[in-house]
Amino acid sequence: MSRLPTLFISHGSPTFAIDPGKAGLALTALGQSLPRPKAILIVSPHWMTREPRVAITSRPQTIHDFGGFPPALYELQYPAPGAPDVAVRAVSLLREAGYPAEADAEWGLDHGAWVPMLYLYPQADVPVFQVSLPARLDGERAYAFGQALAPLAAEGVLIVGSGSLTHNLHEVRFDAPDAPGETYVAEFAGWIQQVVTAGDHDRLRQLVAIAPHAQRAHPTAEHLWPLLVAAGAAGQQVAAERIDGGIRHGVLSMDGYVFGGVAAAI
Repeated sequence: MSRLPTLFISHGSPTFAIDPGKAGLALTALGQSLPRPKAILIVSPHWMTREPRVAITSRPQTIHDFGGFPPALYELQYPAPGAPDVAVRAVSLLREAGYPAEADAEWGLDHGAWVPMLYLYPQADVPVFQVSLPARLDGERAYAFGQALAPLAAEGVLIVGSGSLTHNLHEVRFDAPDAPGETYVAEFAGWIQQVVTAGDHDRLRQLVAIAPHAQRAHPTAEHLWPLLVAAGAAGQQVAAERIDGGIRHGVLSMDGYVFGGVAAAI
Protein backbone atom coordinates (compact mmCIF):
# COMPACT_ATOMS: atom_id res chain seq x y z
CA MET A 1 0.00 0.00 0.00
CA SER A 2 1.17 3.53 -0.79
CA ARG A 3 1.41 6.12 1.93
CA LEU A 4 -2.06 7.00 3.18
CA PRO A 5 -3.30 10.59 3.28
CA THR A 6 -3.89 12.24 6.63
CA LEU A 7 -7.19 13.84 7.57
CA PHE A 8 -8.51 16.78 9.50
CA ILE A 9 -12.17 16.41 10.46
CA SER A 10 -14.47 18.89 12.16
CA HIS A 11 -16.58 16.94 14.66
CA GLY A 12 -18.85 19.87 15.58
CA SER A 13 -21.48 19.48 18.29
CA PRO A 14 -22.18 16.03 19.77
CA THR A 15 -25.52 16.21 17.94
CA PHE A 16 -23.53 15.65 14.74
CA ALA A 17 -23.89 11.97 15.66
CA ILE A 18 -27.64 12.07 14.90
CA ASP A 19 -27.76 15.01 12.50
CA PRO A 20 -25.24 14.30 9.72
CA GLY A 21 -25.89 17.34 7.56
CA LYS A 22 -23.51 18.07 4.71
CA ALA A 23 -20.40 17.01 6.62
CA GLY A 24 -21.73 13.55 7.50
CA LEU A 25 -22.52 12.77 3.87
CA ALA A 26 -19.08 14.02 2.81
CA LEU A 27 -17.30 11.84 5.38
CA THR A 28 -19.23 8.76 4.28
CA ALA A 29 -18.23 9.39 0.67
CA LEU A 30 -14.63 9.92 1.73
CA GLY A 31 -14.53 6.68 3.70
CA GLN A 32 -15.74 4.82 0.62
CA SER A 33 -12.99 6.38 -1.50
CA LEU A 34 -10.03 5.75 0.79
CA PRO A 35 -7.99 2.55 0.71
CA ARG A 36 -8.84 0.42 3.71
CA PRO A 37 -6.34 1.27 6.46
CA LYS A 38 -4.71 -1.20 8.82
CA ALA A 39 -5.75 1.05 11.70
CA ILE A 40 -6.90 4.58 12.44
CA LEU A 41 -5.05 6.89 14.82
CA ILE A 42 -7.11 9.81 16.10
CA VAL A 43 -6.10 12.87 18.08
CA SER A 44 -8.91 14.86 19.66
CA PRO A 45 -9.00 17.91 21.95
CA HIS A 46 -11.26 15.92 24.26
CA TRP A 47 -8.27 13.89 25.41
CA MET A 48 -5.49 16.24 26.43
CA THR A 49 -2.80 15.21 28.91
CA ARG A 50 0.34 16.79 30.30
CA GLU A 51 2.47 14.41 28.24
CA PRO A 52 1.32 12.19 25.36
CA ARG A 53 -0.56 9.02 26.13
CA VAL A 54 -1.47 6.32 23.63
CA ALA A 55 -4.48 4.06 24.12
CA ILE A 56 -3.56 0.37 23.85
CA THR A 57 -7.01 -0.99 24.70
CA SER A 58 -8.12 -3.91 22.53
CA ARG A 59 -11.82 -3.04 22.91
CA PRO A 60 -12.11 0.73 23.41
CA GLN A 61 -15.25 1.89 25.14
CA THR A 62 -17.51 4.53 23.59
CA ILE A 63 -17.14 7.55 25.90
CA HIS A 64 -20.16 9.86 26.20
CA ASP A 65 -18.19 12.84 27.44
CA PHE A 66 -20.93 15.47 27.27
CA GLY A 67 -24.06 16.43 29.14
CA GLY A 68 -27.45 17.97 28.49
CA PHE A 69 -28.00 16.53 25.03
CA PRO A 70 -30.83 14.33 23.65
CA PRO A 71 -31.07 10.89 25.30
CA ALA A 72 -30.56 9.16 21.95
CA LEU A 73 -26.93 10.28 21.94
CA TYR A 74 -26.14 8.34 25.10
CA GLU A 75 -27.41 5.12 23.55
CA LEU A 76 -25.02 5.25 20.60
CA GLN A 77 -22.04 2.92 20.55
CA TYR A 78 -19.08 2.63 18.21
CA PRO A 79 -17.77 -0.90 18.84
CA ALA A 80 -14.64 -0.81 16.69
CA PRO A 81 -11.68 -2.87 17.90
CA GLY A 82 -8.54 -1.21 19.15
CA ALA A 83 -5.08 -1.57 17.64
CA PRO A 84 -2.68 -2.38 20.51
CA ASP A 85 0.26 -3.34 18.31
CA VAL A 86 0.04 -0.16 16.25
CA ALA A 87 -0.44 1.86 19.42
CA VAL A 88 2.81 0.46 20.84
CA ARG A 89 4.53 1.52 17.62
CA ALA A 90 3.11 5.04 18.09
CA VAL A 91 4.55 5.15 21.62
CA SER A 92 7.94 4.19 20.21
CA LEU A 93 7.84 6.88 17.50
CA LEU A 94 6.89 9.57 19.99
CA ARG A 95 9.69 8.56 22.33
CA GLU A 96 12.17 8.60 19.45
CA ALA A 97 11.05 12.19 18.77
CA GLY A 98 11.73 13.16 22.39
CA TYR A 99 8.24 12.93 23.88
CA PRO A 100 7.87 11.02 27.19
CA ALA A 101 4.92 9.07 25.81
CA GLU A 102 3.21 6.34 27.82
CA ALA A 103 0.76 3.57 26.97
CA ASP A 104 -2.73 3.92 28.43
CA ALA A 105 -4.74 0.75 29.06
CA GLU A 106 -8.00 2.46 30.01
CA TRP A 107 -8.91 5.19 27.51
CA GLY A 108 -11.58 4.43 24.92
CA LEU A 109 -12.97 6.71 22.20
CA ASP A 110 -14.21 10.17 23.14
CA HIS A 111 -16.89 11.90 21.08
CA GLY A 112 -14.25 13.69 19.04
CA ALA A 113 -13.28 10.23 17.80
CA TRP A 114 -16.39 8.07 17.62
CA VAL A 115 -18.84 10.68 16.31
CA PRO A 116 -17.03 11.31 12.99
CA MET A 117 -16.16 7.62 12.74
CA LEU A 118 -19.89 6.86 12.62
CA TYR A 119 -19.81 8.39 9.14
CA LEU A 120 -16.29 7.69 7.94
CA TYR A 121 -16.42 3.96 8.76
CA PRO A 122 -20.01 3.20 9.82
CA GLN A 123 -19.43 -0.55 10.08
CA ALA A 124 -16.94 0.01 12.93
CA ASP A 125 -14.78 -2.70 11.39
CA VAL A 126 -11.45 -0.85 11.20
CA PRO A 127 -9.29 -0.81 14.36
CA VAL A 128 -9.18 2.62 16.02
CA PHE A 129 -7.06 4.08 18.80
CA GLN A 130 -6.43 7.52 20.23
CA VAL A 131 -3.29 9.47 20.98
CA SER A 132 -3.75 12.29 23.47
CA LEU A 133 -2.85 15.86 22.63
CA PRO A 134 -0.13 17.35 24.83
CA ALA A 135 -1.59 20.12 26.96
CA ARG A 136 1.00 22.78 26.10
CA LEU A 137 0.78 23.35 22.37
CA ASP A 138 1.05 26.15 19.87
CA GLY A 139 1.07 25.96 16.08
CA GLU A 140 4.72 24.93 15.83
CA ARG A 141 4.47 22.30 18.54
CA ALA A 142 1.24 20.81 17.20
CA TYR A 143 2.77 20.54 13.73
CA ALA A 144 5.89 18.89 15.15
CA PHE A 145 3.71 16.42 17.05
CA GLY A 146 2.16 15.37 13.75
CA GLN A 147 5.62 15.03 12.21
CA ALA A 148 6.57 12.59 14.96
CA LEU A 149 3.64 10.35 14.04
CA ALA A 150 4.13 10.69 10.26
CA PRO A 151 5.92 7.34 9.65
CA LEU A 152 2.70 5.52 10.52
CA ALA A 153 1.03 6.86 7.36
CA ALA A 154 3.49 4.80 5.31
CA GLU A 155 2.65 1.73 7.41
CA GLY A 156 -1.06 1.58 6.56
CA VAL A 157 -2.32 3.83 9.37
CA LEU A 158 -4.83 6.58 8.70
CA ILE A 159 -3.87 9.55 10.89
CA VAL A 160 -6.90 11.70 11.75
CA GLY A 161 -6.94 15.03 13.52
CA SER A 162 -10.46 15.59 14.83
CA GLY A 163 -11.25 19.12 15.99
CA SER A 164 -13.35 21.99 14.70
CA LEU A 165 -12.43 24.50 12.06
CA THR A 166 -14.22 27.13 14.16
CA HIS A 167 -15.16 26.69 17.79
CA ASN A 168 -16.69 29.66 19.59
CA LEU A 169 -19.08 28.01 22.04
CA HIS A 170 -20.20 31.40 23.35
CA GLU A 171 -21.92 32.03 20.02
CA VAL A 172 -23.20 28.56 19.10
CA ARG A 173 -26.95 28.49 18.43
CA PHE A 174 -27.80 25.01 19.64
CA ASP A 175 -31.48 25.76 19.06
CA ALA A 176 -30.87 26.58 15.38
CA PRO A 177 -28.64 24.04 13.62
CA ASP A 178 -29.43 25.55 10.22
CA ALA A 179 -28.91 29.19 11.22
CA PRO A 180 -27.09 31.28 8.59
CA GLY A 181 -23.35 31.29 9.07
CA GLU A 182 -21.72 34.36 10.55
CA THR A 183 -19.55 36.35 8.14
CA TYR A 184 -16.42 36.00 10.26
CA VAL A 185 -16.74 32.20 10.17
CA ALA A 186 -16.77 32.17 6.37
CA GLU A 187 -13.83 34.57 6.21
CA PHE A 188 -11.74 32.54 8.65
CA ALA A 189 -12.59 29.27 6.87
CA GLY A 190 -11.78 30.87 3.53
CA TRP A 191 -8.34 31.95 4.75
CA ILE A 192 -7.66 28.42 5.99
CA GLN A 193 -8.69 26.98 2.64
CA GLN A 194 -6.42 29.35 0.75
CA VAL A 195 -3.40 28.62 2.94
CA VAL A 196 -3.90 24.85 3.18
CA THR A 197 -4.56 24.25 -0.51
CA ALA A 198 -1.55 26.41 -1.39
CA GLY A 199 0.61 24.19 0.81
CA ASP A 200 1.75 27.20 2.82
CA HIS A 201 2.49 25.40 6.06
CA ASP A 202 4.66 28.26 7.32
CA ARG A 203 1.62 30.53 7.47
CA LEU A 204 -0.58 27.70 8.67
CA ARG A 205 1.61 27.23 11.74
CA GLN A 206 1.14 30.93 12.53
CA LEU A 207 -2.63 30.98 11.98
CA VAL A 208 -3.56 31.92 15.54
CA ALA A 209 -1.58 35.14 15.14
CA ILE A 210 -2.29 36.03 11.52
CA ALA A 211 -5.58 34.47 10.34
CA PRO A 212 -8.53 36.89 10.16
CA HIS A 213 -10.88 36.59 13.17
CA ALA A 214 -8.73 33.82 14.68
CA GLN A 215 -9.39 34.88 18.27
CA ARG A 216 -13.13 35.06 17.72
CA ALA A 217 -13.24 31.78 15.80
CA HIS A 218 -11.18 30.09 18.55
CA PRO A 219 -11.28 31.83 21.94
CA THR A 220 -9.19 28.84 23.01
CA ALA A 221 -7.17 26.98 20.41
CA GLU A 222 -7.39 23.31 21.42
CA HIS A 223 -9.85 22.49 18.59
CA LEU A 224 -7.40 23.94 16.06
CA TRP A 225 -4.40 21.82 17.01
CA PRO A 226 -5.65 18.64 15.31
CA LEU A 227 -5.53 20.54 12.00
CA LEU A 228 -1.85 21.28 12.62
CA VAL A 229 -1.21 17.68 13.69
CA ALA A 230 -2.75 16.38 10.46
CA ALA A 231 -0.74 18.85 8.38
CA GLY A 232 2.49 17.95 10.16
CA ALA A 233 1.88 14.23 9.71
CA ALA A 234 1.40 14.77 5.97
CA GLY A 235 4.31 17.12 5.37
CA GLN A 236 4.51 20.24 3.25
CA GLN A 237 5.07 18.61 -0.14
CA VAL A 238 1.60 17.10 -0.52
CA ALA A 239 -1.55 18.43 -2.10
CA ALA A 240 -4.56 19.09 0.13
CA GLU A 241 -8.25 18.87 -0.70
CA ARG A 242 -11.05 20.56 1.22
CA ILE A 243 -14.01 18.61 2.58
CA ASP A 244 -16.92 21.05 2.33
CA GLY A 245 -18.93 20.51 5.51
CA GLY A 246 -20.94 23.72 5.53
CA ILE A 247 -21.65 25.78 8.66
CA ARG A 248 -23.85 24.53 11.50
CA HIS A 249 -25.44 26.38 14.42
CA GLY A 250 -24.41 29.69 12.88
CA VAL A 251 -20.73 29.51 13.87
CA LEU A 252 -19.41 25.96 13.55
CA SER A 253 -17.58 25.46 10.26
CA MET A 254 -17.63 21.73 9.53
CA ASP A 255 -14.93 21.85 6.86
CA GLY A 256 -12.22 19.23 6.85
CA TYR A 257 -9.11 18.51 4.80
CA VAL A 258 -7.49 15.52 3.12
CA PHE A 259 -3.70 15.98 3.08
CA GLY A 260 -2.13 13.89 0.36
CA GLY A 261 -5.31 13.44 -1.65
CA VAL A 262 -7.43 10.36 -2.13
CA ALA A 263 -6.13 9.85 -5.65
CA ALA A 264 -2.53 9.74 -4.41
CA ALA A 265 -3.35 6.92 -2.03
CA ILE A 266 -5.09 4.56 -4.46
